[in-house]
Amino acid sequence: MGDASMRDYGLAAPHGPNATGRHVATQDIADVDMSGGESAVFRTLLLPDDSYDANGTYWADMGLAKRFAFVSKVDAQESAKELQSIGRMIKADPLSPISYYMRNMVIPGAGLLLEGYVLFSIGNVKPLLQAGFPGCWKKYKVCDKVWTQAVDYLEICGIIVGQILVGILGDWLGRRWGLIQDAVIMFVGLIMLTAAWGTTLNGWVICYVWSLFFYGIGVGGEYPMTATSGMENAVGSGKVSTRDDRLHRGRKVTSAFLMQGWGQWFNQVILIVLLLIFNHGAKPPYSRDVVQWTYRLSFAIPALGTAWLVYYRTYKMRSASKQLQAAKKKQSVTGYDTKSLGMTFTYFGGRIFATAGTWFCNDVFFYGNKLFQSDFIAAINPGSVGVMTNWEWNLLNIAVALVGYYMASFLIDNKLYGRKWMMIVGFMGCFICFVIPAFNYKYFALGAGVHRFMAMYFLSSFFNQFGPNSVTFIAAAEVFPTPVRASAHGFSAACGKLGALTAAVLYNYITTQQIFVVVPWFGLAGALITFLFMPDTTGLDLKEQERRWAFIRAGREHDYHGVAIHPQHLSFYERLRGVGKDYNAEEDYRQRVEEMRADWEAAMARRAEEKEAHEHEMDDDWSDEVSSFFERTRTGKGNGTTLSSFNQQNGDGVIGGGEYAEKPRGI
Repeated sequence: MGDASMRDYGLAAPHGPNATGRHVATQDIADVDMSGGESAVFRTLLLPDDSYDANGTYWADMGLAKRFAFVSKVDAQESAKELQSIGRMIKADPLSPISYYMRNMVIPGAGLLLEGYVLFSIGNVKPLLQAGFPGCWKKYKVCDKVWTQAVDYLEICGIIVGQILVGILGDWLGRRWGLIQDAVIMFVGLIMLTAAWGTTLNGWVICYVWSLFFYGIGVGGEYPMTATSGMENAVGSGKVSTRDDRLHRGRKVTSAFLMQGWGQWFNQVILIVLLLIFNHGAKPPYSRDVVQWTYRLSFAIPALGTAWLVYYRTYKMRSASKQLQAAKKKQSVTGYDTKSLGMTFTYFGGRIFATAGTWFCNDVFFYGNKLFQSDFIAAINPGSVGVMTNWEWNLLNIAVALVGYYMASFLIDNKLYGRKWMMIVGFMGCFICFVIPAFNYKYFALGAGVHRFMAMYFLSSFFNQFGPNSVTFIAAAEVFPTPVRASAHGFSAACGKLGALTAAVLYNYITTQQIFVVVPWFGLAGALITFLFMPDTTGLDLKEQERRWAFIRAGREHDYHGVAIHPQHLSFYERLRGVGKDYNAEEDYRQRVEEMRADWEAAMARRAEEKEAHEHEMDDDWSDEVSSFFERTRTGKGNGTTLSSFNQQNGDGVIGGGEYAEKPRGI
């Protein structure tokens, strides 16, 4: 019998019962056939109709044609339900869909919107600073060249520190405190950026650079905190997840992540508007006062939004750490779960390499694209001398990227495409868009093919968002267990920023043409790492993954037979190692029924104790069908209940029984 942490069959998800009343997987449980009503209830709980057909076949066990038909049918039904729900919302209140989107997508991603605004504003502001202070930022006569280049380096270093540090703190102290800490750091950092000054221009640059480093720590923490809290909020409580987890979990998390793209868009729009206001037009020259007012106000505006974010996370997100606390309680862990961290590297080493390696390859593309964007625009507009031209092209590039973000959000949960193929296609798209001009650069960048060159550059932005940039964010949160999810995500994201740092350093020493020769191979490498080492969690109930983790932590890895080790949800490397050899759908169903039995027995035992102590009797939250089946198939009696023969003992404590003894849940 599994550990208590392996079970929590909370309120049943709303799925239709098997009309026949019988199910192949429910036959001969404990040598007693289930009645029609009992079979229907157990099927509703354990075999939801968005993942299993009427015969109890898991969607990934179906043949290709049948799988296509099943997935298409489920998706069509779900789309119809969503459209009907939106229609009812509009009928009741025409603005309610907007408020729903704001509440469920915008607010969870507000931190990423703000950090995207500031993080990418650095590259946007730099051409303006070069135009207003050429002796400092361009010719390096007044300012130290090393410190001006450090703008790119120290910002990324701060992000790396935040990703690792806050990731650990998020698993140690909780998601809520990590989220609050990030918002506070970003708020203080924005005040520092707005007020950065020095007695000399070089002193101002140094103050500006260290302010970026400090702000970067908060930015880095946003990655693991937003991903893990968004993931756990999407999954919800209980071991039987809702339909939303399996069908829409990726969309919820990606919808929060894509706010980073809107942050970039708002930053560029605000910079354009501020420059038009203070310069009375777009054309140069730009005075020092114009530059100062433009860039400082551009930082002051998000400071107001970040102050609100501090308030919201402090007073409106009190339950952000709920899932982490529940996981630690089940394993009797206080503080940081060092045992789970060590076991994660032992059992999921290939996954760590996959999430870290793909993120590294992606950030060479993603941040490299941003860093040498001005060089690209100069190549396609050789006569341009104004900052505004650069910003207008960048605005178009961001718009193309936003299309990629939304496409990723719509398709990331589709079982026929999903996370893994989305990442591979995205990496290969970036590879192709860069490798083609690499071998005929003069034709594309300087000759008749310049329009094709522009198209490929913008397509690379689309494929980056409709691929690795979105998937790395969600995959690093999904493929690891709850107790170390933020740490593993932070480590993976930090490796990604090492890729950004590599690009920042490398691009200072090679030409634009050489960039197109070097960079494409990171896309090809990312696609290969994804294919070999990345598992596909599309359509997987993450509560099954937590159930598998409980078996691993209890030293009983080979006793787990569920869908978390189905070949569909394992990487090629894991399949070669034989991780999926214990998958057995029929045995897993029997095991899950017996796990429910232990919870029922524990609840009955507690009720008997309360009766003997003349305490208030708890309500019966168990359905008649489930109770009658377990009562009829008892193996023995004692204290008014049966202790399942599956109960076992190991070094971590009793495995089996007891979760409902804490709080019985309705079935």
